[in-house]
Amino acid sequence: MAITETTIVPELRKHSRDIGFAIGIIAILSILFLPIPPFVIDVGLAVSIALSVLILMVALWIPRPLDFSSFPTILLIATMLRLSLNIATTRVILSHGNEGTTAAGYVIGGFSKLVMSGDFVIGLIVFLILVVVNFIVITKGSTRIAEVGARFTLDAIPGKQMSIDADLSSGLINEKEAQHRRRELEEESSFFGSMDGASKFVRGDAIAGLIITAINIVGGITIGYMRHNMSLGEAADVFVKLSVGDGLVTQIPALIVSLAAGLLVSKGGTRGSTDQAVLHQLSAYPRALFVAALLLGVLALIPGLPALPFLILAGVMTSVAYVIPLRQKREKAEVALAEKQREATKEEEEKNSIKTSLKTAEIELLIGKQLSTRLIASHQELAFRMGKMRKKFATQYGFVVPEVRLTDDFSIPSKSYQIKIHGTVVAEHQMRVGEIMVLLGANEPPDMPGEEVREPAFGMRAYSVPETFADDLKRDGFAFADNMSVLLTHLSEVIRNNLPQLLSYKDMKALLDRQDPEYRKLADEICTSHITYPGLQAVLKLLLAERVSIRNLHLIIEAIAEIAPHVRRTEQIVEHVRIRMSQQICGDLTEAGVLKVLRLGNRWDLAFHQALKRDAKGEIREFDIDPRLLEEFGQEASKVIRGHFDAGERFALVTAPDARPYVRMIIERLFATLPVLSHVEIAKGVEVKVLGAIS
Repeated sequence: MAITETTIVPELRKHSRDIGFAIGIIAILSILFLPIPPFVIDVGLAVSIALSVLILMVALWIPRPLDFSSFPTILLIATMLRLSLNIATTRVILSHGNEGTTAAGYVIGGFSKLVMSGDFVIGLIVFLILVVVNFIVITKGSTRIAEVGARFTLDAIPGKQMSIDADLSSGLINEKEAQHRRRELEEESSFFGSMDGASKFVRGDAIAGLIITAINIVGGITIGYMRHNMSLGEAADVFVKLSVGDGLVTQIPALIVSLAAGLLVSKGGTRGSTDQAVLHQLSAYPRALFVAALLLGVLALIPGLPALPFLILAGVMTSVAYVIPLRQKREKAEVALAEKQREATKEEEEKNSIKTSLKTAEIELLIGKQLSTRLIASHQELAFRMGKMRKKFATQYGFVVPEVRLTDDFSIPSKSYQIKIHGTVVAEHQMRVGEIMVLLGANEPPDMPGEEVREPAFGMRAYSVPETFADDLKRDGFAFADNMSVLLTHLSEVIRNNLPQLLSYKDMKALLDRQDPEYRKLADEICTSHITYPGLQAVLKLLLAERVSIRNLHLIIEAIAEIAPHVRRTEQIVEHVRIRMSQQICGDLTEAGVLKVLRLGNRWDLAFHQALKRDAKGEIREFDIDPRLLEEFGQEASKVIRGHFDAGERFALVTAPDARPYVRMIIERLFATLPVLSHVEIAKGVEVKVLGAIS
């Protein structure tokens, strides 16, 4: 394999970083033993301060504690750097302290002058206060938070691991995501465990700083008095200033790092940088700011207190509390607008995509140009009435039919409309725009100018007259319908005739999910043992094909559970379900408690019975009837049924149970809306009125 410059350079850089880091650690350890000149001490102290400030800034800005997982290691290095510098300054102070306050470097001398104001007592007090703040307040609290966080994190690991395994087994995440989560879990447990130990570094650093300073003071005074022939006052003045200056220079970085550790462990589950988390949560409640501003205003009015600071703060809080709701409202509006634009862009992309062009509406109503212009002012009413129609279908048949897509199509005749089911035209009609349709039935047409037509939904006799005669028709007692009513009635009847095609598998599963738990369990049992879910869907479709409502789905499931272990053919299952639902079927067909029926007649009962060919077990295997006999039956049935239809009567055709499916198969091609019942489907207690017979 060829070795190129692009592969060598990164390796060299990596090795140089490793070597440089190792040299830095060795240099820190060397300070513990080797004498260091004051200039190098100044550089080391500056590095210590810069490193502590850097650690604090990183702790402030990281989104979550785990992103600073190297903090325990960095904390150990920073602590060792300060302690080694402490030892180096101790060596210089004790060796050359008699030379003045700059004997240990200008950083220590500058701090001693700045903080002590020339009086070592002040410096000593300030130093002790810093130690108390660092040791008792910050370090103690951080240590406790780290201990509790480590314990709770370790205790939660088994539960989190089980959650990852459950998500993986259920398919919510893939193997790669599961590995990523497990790795994060390991890092989290290691981090909080390390932070529990790292907090002890901070605590030990504070104690060590206090002890080293005390040793420097005692040792410096002793050496100055005994070795350099200095008076006790002069030795105390010089060595206390140097020792306290050294303690301040090391305690200030220690305090900064302790604060960073406290911020890191106290962030907990809060995400985002510290300023975002703290300021956002503090300013999220404008009422709290108003109350705080009111309290500051009251304090400003109290005699003896300075009014200006309190008034300024009260004004600032009031302004912030007033501005925050406006900003939140503006941000919500911007988010809503962005979401709206994103949805519009997505819809436009979907609309123009090739995949969208392959999708077809389940129900679509296409309106011609002139008819659309006529109904354009009523589009809202049309959509409202179509919504009511869908609600009526849901109540009547037990499932929600899909929404109707309303489309203006100028490619069809201008006065026409088309109704599509799954993209296929199943009905169309040319409307007489500006006219109303009088429903005649067996009546004579009104004495008005017009033309006799056929009503599109049921094929009934009708008479079309101009709208100007509407009042006259009302006065004469004629029933009529305008263009929109004719269109909606036709649409309703087309949907009713295509209910099986509109019951999707998803709709069927949604219906089962809405059942009580017991019936869901029963459906699962029969669909895993005796019939499949598509088989159950086929049963429901056959019921809807004959306009039998599936609103009592629990009864249908019970009936299927009774018959499914014994038969396999869907048609046989449906016949058993119809018998079990006879009360509902008859109830939906009765008028004023009376069920009007038309019998098949003895001749045709015998003809259909002979056409049924059975096997050795007595089960029907085929239906074989003479085509000429079938044509004759169609003519006789059409003549009798048409007469009752024109009379406006609502009735059902009754036949033998074994021949019912085949009679229905023939009748539905002539009269799709005519229900066909068997004798066993007439429920008990139903009053039956026989209108006649086909014979």
